[in-house]
Amino acid sequence: SSILQLEDPDCEEGSNPPCESVFSLNAEKILNQAKLFIEQKKIPFPVDNHNTNEELAIGYVLIGNGLYDEAIKHFSLLLQGDPELVSAIYGRGIAYGKKSLQDIKNADLALYELNRVITLEPNWPEVYEQRAEILSPLGRISEALADLTKAIQLQPSARLYRHRGTLLFISEDYVAAMEDFQQSLELKKNQPIAMLYKGLTFFHRGMLKEAIETFKEALKLKSDFIDAYKSLGQAYRELGDFESAMESFQKALMLNQNHIQSLQLRGMMLYHHGSLQEAIGNFKRCLQLEPYNEVCQYMKGLSHVAMGQFYEGIKAQTKVMLNDPLLGQKASSEYLKVKYLREYSRYLHSHLDIPVAEYNVDQDLPGNFKNHWAKNLPFLIEDYEEQPGLQPHIKDVLPQNFDSYSSDVQKLICTADHLGALMQYDTPGFLPNRRIHRAMGLATLEVMQAMHRTWSNSKVRVNGKTRQMQWRDMFDIAVKWRRIADPDQPVLWLDQMPARSLSRGFNNHINLIRGQIINIRYLAYFDNILDFIKDRILVYHGAYNPRGLLEVRQALENVNKVEDLLPIMKQFNSKTRDGFTVNSKVPSMKDLGKEYDGFTITITGDRVGNMLFSVETQTTEERTQQYQSEIESIYKDLTVKGKALMLSTELGDGDAVCNLILSLIYYFCNLMPLSRGSSVVAYSVVMGALMASGKEVIGRIPKGKLVDFEAMTTPSPDNFSKTAKSWMTLNR
Repeated sequence: SSILQLEDPDCEEGSNPPCESVFSLNAEKILNQAKLFIEQKKIPFPVDNHNTNEELAIGYVLIGNGLYDEAIKHFSLLLQGDPELVSAIYGRGIAYGKKSLQDIKNADLALYELNRVITLEPNWPEVYEQRAEILSPLGRISEALADLTKAIQLQPSARLYRHRGTLLFISEDYVAAMEDFQQSLELKKNQPIAMLYKGLTFFHRGMLKEAIETFKEALKLKSDFIDAYKSLGQAYRELGDFESAMESFQKALMLNQNHIQSLQLRGMMLYHHGSLQEAIGNFKRCLQLEPYNEVCQYMKGLSHVAMGQFYEGIKAQTKVMLNDPLLGQKASSEYLKVKYLREYSRYLHSHLDIPVAEYNVDQDLPGNFKNHWAKNLPFLIEDYEEQPGLQPHIKDVLPQNFDSYSSDVQKLICTADHLGALMQYDTPGFLPNRRIHRAMGLATLEVMQAMHRTWSNSKVRVNGKTRQMQWRDMFDIAVKWRRIADPDQPVLWLDQMPARSLSRGFNNHINLIRGQIINIRYLAYFDNILDFIKDRILVYHGAYNPRGLLEVRQALENVNKVEDLLPIMKQFNSKTRDGFTVNSKVPSMKDLGKEYDGFTITITGDRVGNMLFSVETQTTEERTQQYQSEIESIYKDLTVKGKALMLSTELGDGDAVCNLILSLIYYFCNLMPLSRGSSVVAYSVVMGALMASGKEVIGRIPKGKLVDFEAMTTPSPDNFSKTAKSWMTLNR
């Protein structure tokens, strides 16, 4: 007779309610499924006895129908008769494994059973795969990978390669993951998900063009693959191709108009493209579908504030603040940022009717608030006094229509848009932002006007005071426009931070390579930096190990990639263990022969997959004073020559002014004095000051080039001036 008991043994006949099957399935249906299971030879570890196989099949049918407790009881009864019935041990292990998804305590029971099976039958790949499925949710990824590798050795399959590739992907071993997805696809071509993940391995390594081609291949396999369209949109966005990204997100939403991730990503891209009203439409739709979506709520609040709609903006921000994480749950980045945004929004609202030249964010906001905000720390500020709440007499900014402006204002805006577009980087990772273009174009025009007044011996109105313009006032014009363009980012002067935090130093840190992730924004500078590191290594060995210099030089000649430098340093320098640093120097114009600390390059790791290649500048008090004295000296010279230029017709005077302006920017970019936005602030000041001198920038920044990195990787202000002038195509 069957061991399977369909009726509840504790139920009395004739009771109310009447006795029911403990299963939703009836006995006949289960037995029929079990017979089919046997016919299709699906039973793992079958035995010679047909009745036993039938009982085993019933247990697996119970698992297939989600009746895990009943399956465990069923297999346990079988094991009472035969404690080493492998298929029953395996079935009970699978049932415990399925239960572990709801209650983690069952995972240990599942692993115990599967370990027993492997001891009895060590050559069955399915058992290793099952064990990997239980180990991976426990965070025991390396053990899970070892099990999948063993399963592949025993019997390779497309599924096993895809499974291992997925775990490698989670572990950020994107190269190995890509190889596994490729192997899986070679064994079985029609796998859209494997193709998608292969594309994602390229995406995370910064190989965007390869990612795009692979996502397109996934769409050939499955034309209605929403996640592939969404990923294609993300790749185009990272590449800076707004139109193609929009088209991809649109296709995802045509397949499912309620696809929240696509709405969220499209909304964020529209915000960063400067299309705020359209962005809000996406976030509203997202919140209709998922009212507690923190990303959409945060971005909706941010978009409203950026448009001057403070009441709606702060209401949305407050909703994010009320969404406290559960005990033990990690807070989202939106939750961590929203208190800063709300306080800054309140500050902006309270100053809405005050001219921008009459107040100073760096002086008004509390020091600890600025310090925490710039460092992206949790909002834990002692004795913090909140900004005033919304005041009814201060109205929101009224939406403006371009056609309602006077022709002079329209012309000003069009000129600003044109100038701002010239600042756009033609480099992967930089999405064109029309709002930033307009703001920084207007900054350029205001800098031009202010410099012209200064060189004509007029005073300017800055931070509530009328005075002769200083170098910081010139940059502050651009800083204020940059803040207006995007209130999400703290654009703050680092030397205006509390003395205690400044003495510790602010690190402006950029990862160029982290593990297998390449920062594509800076790819064009990798060769320059590699050559610079080689030169510094030779200088070091020339000073400390002159005898071995020739050998080091020969070894370095064969190095074409940054990741190959670490083994060479370990070979020739016993002090190099896990990594090394190289420092750049910036020559002084004021004190010839003197040098300042530039940036620090760090290379660490023991293998390519575990590598960190980064660049950072440290804004300490001493370093800041050195650079500021240099900038002050150049600015004084620039003011004298600028005033002379106003009275002169000599072309040479204009060239001297141009070189001084670019030298000023060279030191500004090497100092990195702002928490964000130093590069675009610097370039708008260059363009404005040059326009004041009678020269207009008409050239675009070349492909792959970045203003700040060009200054940081150029050995002198003269070299930087020559390079920058070749970009700008100056027009008189």
